[in-house]
Amino acid sequence: MALDVTVERLIPLPRDRVSGYAMDWRHDAEWTQGIREARLTRAADRAGFGPGAEVTRTAYFLGKRIDHVLRVAAYEPSRPLDLVSVAGPLPMHVTYTFDPHPRGTLARIRVRGDAAAHYRLAAPLMVWKVRSSLRKDLRDLERVLTSGSR
Repeated sequence: MALDVTVERLIPLPRDRVSGYAMDWRHDAEWTQGIREARLTRAADRAGFGPGAEVTRTAYFLGKRIDHVLRVAAYEPSRPLDLVSVAGPLPMHVTYTFDPHPRGTLARIRVRGDAAAHYRLAAPLMVWKVRSSLRKDLRDLERVLTSGSR
C-alpha cells in the first residue's frame, strides 16, 4: 500500500519560532504522536544535526513499539526538513515545511511510504490513522508553543 499523507495548520507565531522548535529533534517527544524518545545516534557530516545525521525515534503505533532511524536528507533552518528512514519496519520519507503566512506560519507535514510489508491487514486503517496522528502533531505543536512554556 502506497502511503502519501499531507496535513497543514496555520500557527499564529513567527516562522523562525515554529520551525526552530519543531526541527529540533530534542523536542520530538513533546509534540509528535507516539514518540516516547528521540536520540541523535549519528552526527551530521559537519557535526551535530544536519544532512547525514540520524535520529532514532522510539514510537508506538497501533499498539506496537517501533524503533526507527531517520536520516536527515535535507536541512536548513526555516526550510523544509527531509527525513528518510534507514532502519525500521516502515520505509518512509517525512517532510516538515514551515512557510510564512500573514497570520503566522503555515506548518505542513508530509509522510510518504510503503506500509504493505508490515501492515497489510491494517491497510484500510493506515491512511486514516497517519492523517489523524499528523493533525494531532500540529495541534500539539501549536499548543506547546502558545502555552507560554517555550
